[in-house]
Amino acid sequence: MAHIVDARGLACPQPVILTKKALSDNSVIEVLVDDTAAFQNVKRLAASLGCTVEEAREGSVFRLRITRGGTCALAEGVISREGPVVLVMSSVNMGRGDDVLGTVLVKSFLHTLTEISERPDVVIFLNSGVKLAVEGSEVLDDVKALADAGVRILACGTCLNYFGLKEQLGAGVVSNMYDIAHTMLTAGRLVQV
Repeated sequence: MAHIVDARGLACPQPVILTKKALSDNSVIEVLVDDTAAFQNVKRLAASLGCTVEEAREGSVFRLRITRGGTCALAEGVISREGPVVLVMSSVNMGRGDDVLGTVLVKSFLHTLTEISERPDVVIFLNSGVKLAVEGSEVLDDVKALADAGVRILACGTCLNYFGLKEQLGAGVVSNMYDIAHTMLTAGRLVQV
């Protein structure tokens, strides 16, 4: 009998996260989604893992039966690199364009980092990005969760001072440009958000 993942009504990326978690514990799962994008994302995840996918549609609900086979790869955190993965968050938004959408995207991104096994080793918050790591930030719980999971959190001290937020840092440490530059230049992979 297949394990059921009911992801109807859930926003991106929750259907994918729940699917991946379920696949780690079950050889056959059925995923229910009611959104075309979620359907495509779950299907793409399963295909990328080498799993077998059977799909059906019942009204507005997509049903994906995903079966792990001999080639279904669920290796966690296998990244070929030397040095740490360093993530740089230099804004309260993700991407360019609409600021409201950018705020939604950054919230979703940081929350997703708490749910997946492939996490950065270090997150650097600078410029307005420091506002994400201070008391009152809507994403502070996710930043704290990353820190609790062993991710090193660095917040630019100059930036915190500029915005008058140095005393409000809620996660990580107040850092300096020497440490930030060294961390960025010795990274195995540097990701700018």
